[in-house]
Amino acid sequence: MAVRITLTLDCADARLLAEFWKTALGYVDEPPPAPFATREEWFASFDLPEDESVDDSAWLCDPDGVGPHLSILKVPEPKTVKNRLHMDIRVPGHGSPEERWARIRAEAERLVKAGGSVQEEFEGHHIAMADPEGNEFCVAATSE
Repeated sequence: MAVRITLTLDCADARLLAEFWKTALGYVDEPPPAPFATREEWFASFDLPEDESVDDSAWLCDPDGVGPHLSILKVPEPKTVKNRLHMDIRVPGHGSPEERWARIRAEAERLVKAGGSVQEEFEGHHIAMADPEGNEFCVAATSE
């Protein structure tokens, strides 16, 4: 049996990153766990310190239930080094090398408009990018 995973991103602004990653991945806000009607109700059940808010976190999921869940959590310390784990966003890999590269570049441009930034282009292969808080990810084509 495969293990289900949730990817967790530490951040300074959970709402900002949630909006970026919803755009990047096509994800939606994850509903609160049963029996809670809202995330606020669920969050209140933990008896956390008063200075912690549900707005300091976001929970996203693939609406088709295929991809891993994504938790985005506000932390006090800033990002200081390169990620040891990153996501690859994949575009369709069919067609000629020029067609694949055009799709990679178009996806990178879409993500720049959503708040991401290009870090480095590896011509014809992939584009290294960062989200609005500097978390690295790549845009590449599938091997199909």
